[in-house]
This record gives sequence, structure tokens and C-alpha cells, in this order.
Amino acid sequence: MAWLLLKNPLLVSFSSLMTTYSNTRVKLASRPVGVPQPENFAFDTVEIPPLAPGQVLVKTSFISMDPAMRGWMNGSKSYMAPLALGEVFRALGAGQIVESRHPAFAVGDYITGDLKAQQFVLRDGQAALDVTNPATYLLKVDPTLASLETHLSTLGMPGLTAYFGLLHTGQPQAGETVVVSGAAGAVGSVVGQIAKLKGCRVVGLVGSQEKIDYCLHDLGFDACLDYKDPYVRAALRTACPQGIDVYFDNVGGDLLDYALERLRLRARVVLCGAISQYNNTTPIKGPTNYLSLLVNRARMEGIVVLDNVAHFPEATREMAGWLRQGQLHTPKTQVEQGLHNFLPALLKLFSGENFGKLLLAP
Repeated sequence: MAWLLLKNPLLVSFSSLMTTYSNTRVKLASRPVGVPQPENFAFDTVEIPPLAPGQVLVKTSFISMDPAMRGWMNGSKSYMAPLALGEVFRALGAGQIVESRHPAFAVGDYITGDLKAQQFVLRDGQAALDVTNPATYLLKVDPTLASLETHLSTLGMPGLTAYFGLLHTGQPQAGETVVVSGAAGAVGSVVGQIAKLKGCRVVGLVGSQEKIDYCLHDLGFDACLDYKDPYVRAALRTACPQGIDVYFDNVGGDLLDYALERLRLRARVVLCGAISQYNNTTPIKGPTNYLSLLVNRARMEGIVVLDNVAHFPEATREMAGWLRQGQLHTPKTQVEQGLHNFLPALLKLFSGENFGKLLLAP
């Protein structure tokens, strides 16, 4: 075979163009009880086979670290199927096409999609065009219009969650009071900004003075409270003297109860997340003030951004316009390095260390 390679220039040329890739991946090894531990994760490295006709190969630039990852580790039913033991972690990401044998994708194209927690992803090009299947769809993005980081935050799932959760579910009206928990995070920071764009008074709930300053001075919130303050319940009453018209909940637990106490007539509660409850080893704390929904003829509704896939392009166009006009600002971005830091990065989402959008560069 070596002799044939030396004697045949066509074979030599083809062989020299072939590139082999080693792909390191993060897998679910066991289901955590409470806070995830190192033993819940496994790492392996596999060789990427040569591309078959119709396939594309993506090199991952960034992995999006999101609170929903914790829920996927459980075996219970949710809006998405839980991860199976031994499965590569589901994760949104951004990357670049490094090889392609499908005409719709060119080497050098930048994309976002469910790339999973790994360095490379090999995908069938036809499946990558199927917008109805979030597990395989790859969205081409233009890094000259916005950075890859922005395409994973304001113009990605966090921003779209904020957009649809607030505007379609919360339906804020000018002059109303909108309260958002986790207000300095990737979703909450965009919620507050869009509410301000719509003429609302915005109150944020965050976990540090630094985040309060960020929401007030950088994002233009009208008020911002530290949820760790033992008197936050009273502070919320003071900050919302006329009550709350829209409560956008990313935290759950006691903060949800405090907000329910302050609902106005026909208020809307948007359930986006309950990050305070994800690592519980005891039953999840549900709202005890739910009768406020009855008394105030209010509505509480969950938001899953994937329900709005058909409207992603129009929402992205509108938010991109706000970005260009300086009316919307991309949240702060933190980038951790290396797949070996997958667990430490994940835990930052629950410890309060995270500020804005958290990414991992594999």
C-alpha cells in the first residue's frame, strides 16, 4: 500500500488532504442527587470518521452553559426528554464548518445549534436543514453582524426566551410594572431591557450589589433589589407600591411567593425557570400564595422557547435592529476554558457566581 501511495500522485494528493480529528466529549455517567458531583460526569475521546456524502463537520467554538442542563440530568419527565446515562450532554453551541459534503453548507460557514458538549459534531446535512427538529437543525449566522457570543445570548435562545416570554406570554403594556428575577442573567437582563423599550417600569431581583449597579446603570432599570437581603419582601412592596403587572420568574421559591403577594388585577406571571429549586434534595417548594391568582384574576403560564420556532426569524430581526440602534445591549459574557471545566462552569449558574451569559470554550 505504501508503494502504491508513492507511485500514484492522485492517491498521494488525496491522502495529504485528509485530516483526522479527535473529539473529546462530556457524558452523563450517573444521575445526581442535589448538587452535581464529578462522578456524575464522564469524558471520552473518539476519532471522527471520514465524512460520508451529505455530511458536515463542525468545530465547536463555544458551548452555552444553561440552567436547564441540570433538569436534563434527572430521569423525570420534562418539556424535553431527559439525558440517557452514557449520552453526550445536550448543549447549544456555536461553531464553524471545517468539512462539508453537503451543498447547503460550505467550509467556513458559522452556525449555531445543539452541538452538544464536545469539540466537534458530525451531522447529516439534510437533517441540519430541518428547522422543525431542534436536535439536528443548524442555523447559519453572520459573525460580521454580531459576534458568535451574541448569537448565543441576545440573538440566541436566552434572548429569544426573553422576547417570547415577555412579549407573547407577559404581554406588557406601557406604564405597567414589570418585575424580573435573575435580572442580571442572560435571560433576565434582556427581559428588563425589552420591558423598558415597551415603556414599562422595571424592577430587577439579583444576588449582589455589583449586579444591582449593572442593572441600574448599564441596563437602565428603575429599581433593583438584592434577593439575599432578609428584608427583600418588604423592599419589594416599597419598590412596587401599586403592585406588579408582569412577574417574569427565573428563580422560583420564596421570590415567587413574594411576587404573588403584590399582583395587580389581571396580572401575568411568566414561569421561565426555578433555578433556586433545581438542586433540591427535598420536594420542590411551590407557591403558597397561589390564591392571589384567583383574587386578582391573574394568569400564570410557562414559557418554553421551542414552542415559537416558526417565529424565530422575525424575533431575531427585530432584536438585531434594537442592537444596531443601541436600544438593546448584549449581556455581560463570561467564557470558561476547556471541557474539563464543564462541571465548575455549570455550578457557577447555581452559586450566584455567574454574571450575564456563561459560555465554555472547549
